[in-house]
Amino acid sequence: MSSYKEIVGQKVTKVSADPSDPKTGQMWYNSTTGKLRALSVSKAWSSAAPLNTAREKSSGFGTQAAATVAGGNTPPQTNATEEYNGSGWSTGGTLNTTRQSGGGGGTQTAGLAYGGYNGSTPYIADSEEYDGSTWSEGPNLNTARYITGSGSQTAAIGMGGATSTGGTSACEEYDGSNWTNTGALNTARNYIAGFGIQTAAVAATGGPAGKADVEEYNGSTWTTVTSVSNAREIAMSSGIQTDGIVYGGRVDPGSVSMNKTEGYDGTSWSTQPTMATARFGSGANQSSGTASAAIAAGGNTNPPNTRVTTTEEYNVSTNVITAAAFASGNNINNARRYLRGFGIKTAGVICGGYTTSPSAKTEEFNGTTYSNSSDLGTGRYSLAACGIEAAGLAFGGLNTTPSTRGETEEYNGSSWSEQTNLNTPRGELGGAGIQTAGLAFGGSTPPSVTGATEEYNGSSWTNSPNSLNTARKGEVGGAGTQTAAVAFGGSIPPNTGATEEYDGSSWTASNAMLNARSQMSPSQNGTQSAVFAMGGSPGTGSFVENYDGTSWSTRPSLATSRRLGGGFATTTDAVLAGGYTGSNVAVTEEFTPETTAANVKNFSTS
Repeated sequence: MSSYKEIVGQKVTKVSADPSDPKTGQMWYNSTTGKLRALSVSKAWSSAAPLNTAREKSSGFGTQAAATVAGGNTPPQTNATEEYNGSGWSTGGTLNTTRQSGGGGGTQTAGLAYGGYNGSTPYIADSEEYDGSTWSEGPNLNTARYITGSGSQTAAIGMGGATSTGGTSACEEYDGSNWTNTGALNTARNYIAGFGIQTAAVAATGGPAGKADVEEYNGSTWTTVTSVSNAREIAMSSGIQTDGIVYGGRVDPGSVSMNKTEGYDGTSWSTQPTMATARFGSGANQSSGTASAAIAAGGNTNPPNTRVTTTEEYNVSTNVITAAAFASGNNINNARRYLRGFGIKTAGVICGGYTTSPSAKTEEFNGTTYSNSSDLGTGRYSLAACGIEAAGLAFGGLNTTPSTRGETEEYNGSSWSEQTNLNTPRGELGGAGIQTAGLAFGGSTPPSVTGATEEYNGSSWTNSPNSLNTARKGEVGGAGTQTAAVAFGGSIPPNTGATEEYDGSSWTASNAMLNARSQMSPSQNGTQSAVFAMGGSPGTGSFVENYDGTSWSTRPSLATSRRLGGGFATTTDAVLAGGYTGSNVAVTEEFTPETTAANVKNFSTS
């Protein structure tokens, strides 16, 4: 047997602490722990930001860091497309033909969707190409059907499926211009898990009732090979012919969802880590994804028969990946709703709100716990706030007598002092900026709503000549500075997703939020190009969106659905405090981005 030195070219290094950046294959002896250590390969599914729209049986393609799902069943069938950038999902171009159970292939900027089913034209042959923003019509399949596929936009293979007469073994190849009939499967079936390229593809499992059959394609003919261990249909897949995975799916009786994952090395199948959420019909990256970096988005979790937005990533690496998430922190001292927050995670402030009456309560957050501070001079709710703990600003709001307030108060880190009122008293408004350069916009002036904008210079408010393009109330979201602010969401009524940017003089419309909503909580210390919108109405939402200065995309959901909470800090460490779930709550949640760490393990010397 060869020694480590003979293989690597050097002896095992003796160190007193693990290397900060160990390399794959490197081993060392840690003299402090008395252990031989090295990087170990980790295989695991981890949660990721959810889809915007719950769906099953969509066409999926792309890579884990640039994935696309198109169409699917919500129900009913949809033509909506969503794009994933490795952090969240955003809206893409809409399909020309609404469908579910169609094939997919290619990349996010050169994708392909074909075949499928919809309610008006049950079995469809339509084919479309995607350029990363819009879909354009292509040539039709020779046989209209449900279908599974893999490959690229210019070299795809569609396999099996179902027509009006049942399952089919027919296969077709696409060369970027035309579909051509090619060698048929040995076993007719639909709902196949397909992966690989046009000249080296795999057709695994399928229906009806869930099959274990697997076949390999060499560019002209199919050959039956080793079956999967777990028969299933409507499973997801990713990889190439010699290194692929099949995951999820459903089995009879009862169309029960499955969470099992199996890996294929071109010869045999092996058990891999299970998905956290058992489901079938997720959008997957079978065309250009890999067996070491796959994704599952949406699907059906029967029982119960529920379409979900859940997204999971599968990774095989020498790093342990901890998914981004909101997690519970210590409660605020005074449960309430309609409050506002400002500051950073380790020095945050929440103020005002409503319990059974308007509140003047102020609390400071040190990154761990809340402590009571001096009350506002005027108790109120639906106010706006901005700034930092040592230099905060609270303005506007609602009270019982009179209902709309114009009071402005400055906070110095321990107490509040009264300043000049807003020119337009209002509640449910948005705010941005700092104590010496604040910005107020929108809000309610019963019985009307307003788009009026005012700027604060540290002593008084001045009306801006330009109002919001969309006048609104409903706890308008806001962040940024006086010369680079963003306003989003609220209620006209009805709820709106309208987003606008302010440059210090005028408002310009930007891309709308994914979901029209009001009474949400912004990460108040965010910027014009990086802000969260957390929770909100209708109902009590758990949905979180991120604005990047151009468009909105999903982020991990809140653990506690709510509206009317107080948000502060940034998109990398957002905090959400209090709010309403049907009753006032004291619950706090804190956001932690995805992290990776070397998967260092102890090894035996024997």
